[in-house]
Amino acid sequence: MVKETQAKPKRKATGAAAMGAGPGRPKGVPNKTTTELKQAILNAANDVGEDGEGKAGLVGYLRTLARSEPKAFSSLLGRVLPLQVTGEGGGPMQ
Repeated sequence: MVKETQAKPKRKATGAAAMGAGPGRPKGVPNKTTTELKQAILNAANDVGEDGEGKAGLVGYLRTLARSEPKAFSSLLGRVLPLQVTGEGGGPMQ
């Protein structure tokens, strides 16, 4: 019978664990897959456009979406508009 054992992590002479792979993706840098997916969505919307043939590109697609699916379009607006609206001088809106 063969007994399998787990490999022990490499250690420095001091007994501390040796560095493995780096810390990973730097903070704030988007995942490559996420970036590619966002670009693919924008490209598809641009290709479809207002008339399904690419007329007016992305803006045309968004116009069509606003007319046919106002709830979905409003959701998009909520994501791109600033969360807090201020008046002149940074005060509240009047």
